[in-house]
Amino acid sequence: MKAYWVKTGKLIKKLFNGFVWDIPNNSNTVYLTFDDGPTPEITEWVLGVLKKHDIKATFFCIGNNIKKYPDIFKKVADDGHTIANHTYNHLNGWKTKKETYLENTFACEEVIKGFTHEEYTTKLFRPPYGKIKSSQAKAIRDKGYKIIMWDVLSADFDKTITPEKCLENVTENTTEGSVIIFHDSVKAFPNLEYALPRAIEYLKKKKFRFEAMH
Repeated sequence: MKAYWVKTGKLIKKLFNGFVWDIPNNSNTVYLTFDDGPTPEITEWVLGVLKKHDIKATFFCIGNNIKKYPDIFKKVADDGHTIANHTYNHLNGWKTKKETYLENTFACEEVIKGFTHEEYTTKLFRPPYGKIKSSQAKAIRDKGYKIIMWDVLSADFDKTITPEKCLENVTENTTEGSVIIFHDSVKAFPNLEYALPRAIEYLKKKKFRFEAMH
């Protein structure tokens, strides 16, 4: 299956410097992010792990899932995590017309606003699959959004890798400022369930701090 990179290289970051790939800092801080929720049981499981470790994270939510599972979405917000935009229907920007993509993105924004207090609404956007055309990206940035990519991909969605490999993807590649992706989805859960708590414990031992993005 592998058609992705686990650690984003410096050249990619330089070529696409209009995107946020990592957040350099001097405090050993890293940023856990979760894509594709809210998902029944799985998102709630993630929230439990984060609460146990007193960690705040960033959830890139799909608008349609928010509408289907508003109570779970509310739990994410009520726990103090950052809510961010992942389009309404998980669209692939490379395969979608600009206007359709923008309408879908801003439809997600409206759903988020409808279910949260204003202080939970951020201008953070992550394109599904990391695929977005430059014209789409410009229009989204023009609306005040930061486009968030990643520095470390757990690849929890990849059913061809073992849970141990998923964990290794995170522990071997995380550095100060890393933006780390997991997925609170059914597909990812077998790897997520194994890797997330172990990755957190490992990174804490290495004196990393965790913060939500804003």
